[in-house]
Amino acid sequence: MTAAVHKSKTLTAGLAFLLGPLGAHRFYLYGLRDGFGWAHLAGSAMGVAGWGLLVTSELQSIPGWVLTICGAVSLFSAFLAAIVYGLRPDARWDAQFNPGTTHPTRSGWTAVIIVICALFIGAMLMMSGLAIGFQTYFEATMPANRLSQ
Repeated sequence: MTAAVHKSKTLTAGLAFLLGPLGAHRFYLYGLRDGFGWAHLAGSAMGVAGWGLLVTSELQSIPGWVLTICGAVSLFSAFLAAIVYGLRPDARWDAQFNPGTTHPTRSGWTAVIIVICALFIGAMLMMSGLAIGFQTYFEATMPANRLSQ
């Protein structure tokens, strides 16, 4: 029988914040067979392809928007996972991810700083994406003669 491996709450939150769109936090917790980890990776790949379509079409490609939104969902869910994992109480973390270990989790300020960064950067990116999306929509739907007045 092998000893249970201790899963670090701070490392998981950091992986979700830094490499979450690649599914690193999911693969760390659940292994390479985790479907949601692979969904993160696929969503990120679609987002990169969609962003490329949007750049080459000057934000006019509908498939580019759809693919970019898939990538954004992967990115924002990773930031949300960093926040949720970082804020989870240590005892609850150990009950779920470290039931067979004797070493209790003692997360400190590092986990709090990761949560703050994920919240700040995630909110900034979301607001930027909404602004670009609404600007593109209104520029495409408003008649050209009304823009010059």
